[in-house]
Formats: sequence, structure tokens, C-alpha cells
Amino acid sequence: MLFESEEAAKAFYDEYAKRLGFLTRIVSSRKSERDGSIISRRLACNKEGFNVNSQRRGQVRIRKRESKREGCMAMFLVKREKPGRWVVTKFVRDHNHPLVISSEKGRPTPDEKDRRIRELSSELHRANQHLASCREQLRTFMTYVEEHTECLSRTVEDVVHRIREVESEDQKPSQYS
Repeated sequence: MLFESEEAAKAFYDEYAKRLGFLTRIVSSRKSERDGSIISRRLACNKEGFNVNSQRRGQVRIRKRESKREGCMAMFLVKREKPGRWVVTKFVRDHNHPLVISSEKGRPTPDEKDRRIRELSSELHRANQHLASCREQLRTFMTYVEEHTECLSRTVEDVVHRIREVESEDQKPSQYS
């Protein structure tokens, strides 16, 4: 089987895995010593191999969650023959575990994640613009209220002063009585 790029081969194997009911991971890659470009890539079932317990000076690392690896041998090896031409050199179909047909949606691809991030960023930007507009309207309103409160306060003070004047005049003995 031939592919135009390593990405096309990975996309094919990912789609194959999705239809059969397993997940994939990149197990290994080889790079050219000449230019450092990838010349082969081994993709496998995510349950390929076993986890190796790492030990540090006699201490055994205790995993917080159970390992998903079961020693599955299913894999897909592609090598670059010529620029723009990738060939499947090894394919192991058999799994040593039951396959699970996942929901139609499955894992989101990096492109879908990027698109969703852009959508959420745009939504956040619009919300921030709306918030800034609301803040400006609130500032304008508060300024208006403060201006009219000062005017109203002066008017109330004038009314209170006039009432006191009238009361004080009422308390004075009139000249004509």
C-alpha cells in the first residue's frame, strides 16, 4: 500500500482503527542521519507493549491508575522509499484483546480542537467587548446621576433654607398684632 506522505499513512491507520474499535499511538520513528527527516514510523494499537516499572534506588514507582497496555502486537509500519512515497512494509492485524466499537464521534482531531479553541476565543473576545460597552454605559449613567444628585442636593438645601426662613418669620411677633 502506498501513501503520499507520512501524515496520510497515519490518517489512514487512525481511520482504520476507529472503524475497528481501537486507538493508535506512535510507537517509534526513525530519522535520516543526513537531513534529520523522518524515514519510517511505527504506529500501533494503544495497548501495544507493557509499561516498564521505573525504579530509583530501590524504590518501585506505584502507578496511580491501572495500565491500559496488554502486550497487543497489532501494528502498522511505513517507510519512505522516495520523497513523496511512503510504503507499508509491515502490518499486523491481530489484537490480543477485545475491540470496542466507539461512538461515532470518537476523539476530536487536532484540527477540530484548534477550530473549537478559535471559536471559544472569538466568543470570549465578543463577550469582553460587550462587557467593556456595558462598563462604559454604566460609567456614563453614574456620571449623569452624580451631576443631577449635586443639583438636587442644592435644590433640597435651598428648600430647607426657605422653610426655615418661613418658620422663623412665623415665630417672630408681628408688628401689626
